[in-house]
Amino acid sequence: MLSLPLSLLLLLSIHLSVQQFPRPCTTPEALTSRLCCPQWPGDGSACGARSGRGFCQEVMVSDLPDGPQYPHSGMDDRERWPLAFYNWTCHCAGNFMGYDCGECKFGYFGPTCAERRESVRRNIFSLSITERQRFISYLNLAKNTISSDYVIATATRAQMDGANGTVTPMFSNVSVYDLFVWMHYYVSRDTLLGGPGNIWQDVDFAHEAAAFLPWHRVFLLFWEHEIRKLTGDFNFTIPYWDWRDATNCQVCTDELMGAQSPLDPNLISPASVFSSWKVICTLPEIYNARETVCDGAGEGPLLRNPGNHDPNRVRRLPTSADVEFVLGLTDYETGSLDRRANMSFRNTLEGFASPETGMAVPGQSTMHNALHVFMNGSMSSVQGSANDPIFLLHHAFIDSIFERWLRKHQPPRTLYPESKAPIGHNDGYYMVPFIPLYRNGDYFLGTKALGYEYAYLLDPSQRFMQEFLTPYLQHVQQIWPWLVGAGVLGAVLATIITTIIFTCYRGAKNQKRSPYGERQPLLHSSDEEATASYQTTL
Repeated sequence: MLSLPLSLLLLLSIHLSVQQFPRPCTTPEALTSRLCCPQWPGDGSACGARSGRGFCQEVMVSDLPDGPQYPHSGMDDRERWPLAFYNWTCHCAGNFMGYDCGECKFGYFGPTCAERRESVRRNIFSLSITERQRFISYLNLAKNTISSDYVIATATRAQMDGANGTVTPMFSNVSVYDLFVWMHYYVSRDTLLGGPGNIWQDVDFAHEAAAFLPWHRVFLLFWEHEIRKLTGDFNFTIPYWDWRDATNCQVCTDELMGAQSPLDPNLISPASVFSSWKVICTLPEIYNARETVCDGAGEGPLLRNPGNHDPNRVRRLPTSADVEFVLGLTDYETGSLDRRANMSFRNTLEGFASPETGMAVPGQSTMHNALHVFMNGSMSSVQGSANDPIFLLHHAFIDSIFERWLRKHQPPRTLYPESKAPIGHNDGYYMVPFIPLYRNGDYFLGTKALGYEYAYLLDPSQRFMQEFLTPYLQHVQQIWPWLVGAGVLGAVLATIITTIIFTCYRGAKNQKRSPYGERQPLLHSSDEEATASYQTTL
């Protein structure tokens, strides 16, 4: 059997797929026609239409009003997404999804997407040593594997458009991991208003409003989905870090997400693979001055110095009591539907309101935000926070709290804001920058419908199976050849020793029975006497 590192190395040549701009949709012809309906390789038809997988459909965006937070129009490619780039995309049928309808919806597997399966995300501390090593290896593989199907935009649509209707595509290759870093940057970047440094900062299509939880739910599902395809491990799930009542960064060890470097407390320990990682999309001031967007180039090492943050902004990490208070809030959104909302479940969980009173607390960071600030490094800036792989563990646990709230309150979809939320957050708005397209309100639903579960939310018997018995059986399965070998060897040795002892015992007994008995020529010479010296020698 191949070793894990060698197996992962061989997987570098596998055909990959990640979410953002599909390569077939970044040609001058596609950008000019604004048509993104690639052929599915399975039958050679657009969107797999011949096989009934989907069809090319005109994109219809919602015209319901946004909130007053963003007063501009026609200044940002993310407005009325994805019309700045495409107005025709694939609409997939049944259990199919993907930019060409060539993949399965979340929770479905198999060549015809007919196999329904529920995956379980587990606490990272319940993983076996092998599972933890595999998780780290998958992260590093994704960081060092260029996506063969997707690219990132390195300019705005206006900068790509030339005179007389010509279009100059401006895209760049990116690794599987960094694609998701870029997506998180792109959805939260500032709006360029024209002229160096002329920007609008009070805009974010995935934070500070209603879409925060649905957007990150889809983000994690896609990340998980792509890791499965990259590695061929379709049992993979993102682990979570249950940080309730923590007083330090429990996952900041070299066995997990990297300890602090003994040479520089702002860097990752050289003993961790993450010490070699380079971050991207962490210099928004430079992009704004150049009137451009992040191009995915490396910008320096991953930074992290947990606990050395501003204590006036984050007094402590969230507690179990904080989580229970947040879960008791009945309204998903209230008032202004943004970071100033009071008694809002979303706003309090995101960390703009107190988990003790539910009231907005300007200048302080609680709950979700508190963990980001506490890490005091790459993870502490919204646009570049996904550079730190702890982001995944943290947001998986945030997602589990969202799931607990959904199960507790059973909210109807009408509880999600249909209009007047900040731009990008209304129910019918397509999530930026996903292609294929997903509406915010469609993911205001439980994990069961999306094919996954959290181990600590299972009933006791199922939880025992997932967190204790299953890891034990997997460990036994990995070491069973050694156990069998040891058992066989032990049996052989026991047989040999038993045979020798039995033979010696019979020889001694025969000698005692009669002084005239036959001597054993192979054991004694003619002048030896039957004494205890034989047993001693043996």
